[in-house]
Amino acid sequence: MSTEPQVAVVIPSWDSAALLPGLLDSLAADRKEVELLVVDNGSRDGTLELLRERGVRHIALAANVGFAAAMNRGVAETSAPLVLGLNADTVLVPGAIGTLAAALAADPGLGGVQPRILQFAGDGPADPATARLYSAGMALTADGRALETRAGEVQSTASTLGREIFGVCGAACLLRRELFAQLGGYDESYVSFYEDVDLNVRARIAGWRFAYVPEAVVWHAGNASWQVGFERPGEENARLVARNRIVTQAKFMPLAAMPRIAAVEVGALARAARQGRLRATLRGKLEGLARLPRTLRERRRLAASGDLGSARAWLGR
Repeated sequence: MSTEPQVAVVIPSWDSAALLPGLLDSLAADRKEVELLVVDNGSRDGTLELLRERGVRHIALAANVGFAAAMNRGVAETSAPLVLGLNADTVLVPGAIGTLAAALAADPGLGGVQPRILQFAGDGPADPATARLYSAGMALTADGRALETRAGEVQSTASTLGREIFGVCGAACLLRRELFAQLGGYDESYVSFYEDVDLNVRARIAGWRFAYVPEAVVWHAGNASWQVGFERPGEENARLVARNRIVTQAKFMPLAAMPRIAAVEVGALARAARQGRLRATLRGKLEGLARLPRTLRERRRLAASGDLGSARAWLGR
């Protein structure tokens, strides 16, 4: 049997000195069995000093290149056949990595698996049995928007049942390196937000499947580093989501859905106006429309290489 690590744990970080200790402590029992790498996006808060003190292998980038590019760099610098991507504001429950890896080993057709992701309450993890869900798998609406299944809900029997899902949440997911290599990794033009949706769409088109493995549990705060790193994180979030959603929809949605998508996007502008984010949201939508020529070329390439219907089959679930 091989003694080489079977799982590479890649953690993009950005001003995450207050967050990383909890995650690294939760990984301590697995340090000898995994290939751990933190890719730091130009932190200025002592993150690099923390990593050096703890002896954690890391790459120090000069500036924030975004989640997608940081993940791609981390995957390129590791070699294990499975890649566990983790946000810096996550904490693993013991046994999560082994449970996820076993699920992939049991089904060669799975390109990736996702744990039951629970929402931090207050200062940190509480009782997993009573926590609210952050994600039980990624789903798509009928107009091509992505959502985290059962987000914010109290756990029920349904949330403890494994099943096939459209795709996995980028905050915590285990992917085959083979899938990552075939797809060319995350699309770095997304920077952050919807890059995981895009990867799921392209993987589905290429014939891969995904599964939800609730026996593996990960806690997640949600956008914690993002809130620290930007002066106006809400506006930057709104711009990127608006831009990247349009790009993703244009890659695979059927033409018949375009009127519905247009109506939803108009509604999104009205909601942004009420929330004081109209300018950022409008800017993002215009940036997305400006990318349509390149996106449509990508759509044609995807249609020639696989089945767009494999992703469309999950719309509205």
